[in-house]
Amino acid sequence: MNSRFKNFRLLAIAEGISFLLLLFVAMPLKYYAGVTQIVPLIGMLHGFLFMAFMMLSLDISHKLNWSTPFWLLVFISSMIPGGTFLMDMKLKQIKVQD
Repeated sequence: MNSRFKNFRLLAIAEGISFLLLLFVAMPLKYYAGVTQIVPLIGMLHGFLFMAFMMLSLDISHKLNWSTPFWLLVFISSMIPGGTFLMDMKLKQIKVQD
């Protein structure tokens, strides 16, 4: 379980990075520089990572008996730019047994 939780945290960081890349690199390039090819690539990557994050967060929440409000906090953090990085600080405090 410990390795699955570590993988979840890594996935959360990757999802957060992809979100920031989409918002602060791909979108400005599209609208200010006319480079439209990057948005579909980063968008698809972010969509895949977001779906994987949501599925794994549900799995982890059941295995670790997270309360519904805590899981909702994890979910909402993924929708705020930089939120997954802040949530990771909270997740580091959780002790997971194998």
